[in-house]
Amino acid sequence: MIRRPPLRSRGFTLVEVLLATVLLAAGLALAFATLTAANGTVIRGERIASEAERMRAVEGFVRRRLAGARHMAFDSPAGEPPRRFLGAPDRVRFVADLPDYLGQGGPYLHDFRIERVPRRDGRVRLLVELRMVLAGQAMEGPSGRPPELLAGELRSAGFRYRGLDEDGEPGPWQEHWDEAERLPLMVELVLVGEDGRAWPPVRVLLPQAAAPPPGDNR
Repeated sequence: MIRRPPLRSRGFTLVEVLLATVLLAAGLALAFATLTAANGTVIRGERIASEAERMRAVEGFVRRRLAGARHMAFDSPAGEPPRRFLGAPDRVRFVADLPDYLGQGGPYLHDFRIERVPRRDGRVRLLVELRMVLAGQAMEGPSGRPPELLAGELRSAGFRYRGLDEDGEPGPWQEHWDEAERLPLMVELVLVGEDGRAWPPVRVLLPQAAAPPPGDNR
């Protein structure tokens, strides 16, 4: 009877081990890239959602403050018509009642300003300063509130104004409001984010029915 030699188990060759290692590394790299892309998508989504939420908050605050503008004079020089609204491309000043949850309540001078961001070439920010108005004068010192940042790192920002023409119809938009004794019909705020995306324009219709008669300097 002829005996057969025992079978020996065949191991992996070096080429097979290297090939398996390469395939494993490729699979891990693919999985890592997929996870990284998914994480990046989540982060971008959260950033966009946060930006949109901040945009809605700023828009709502500006809209409510402008819609509550009062025909109340402030810081009017002697012998000149009363100042009730001052408007420029980078600054708006008017008086509106401040809700109790934002301060002591009552009439406050609202000073919206667009300023350049320090050490950030070409970037601007939107600030608001609130000061209580007593006897037609905006208070300084402890009764005032430090400027608050509404939106920072903007590519551009600007205000525009619209009044009524001689026929009582809405006139063209303009960058300056020169009739300080009267409120404009509408105010527009346009903001462009740091990424170049323009926010929806904030257009607010100001109260006109409670306008004081001509010659009333209150």
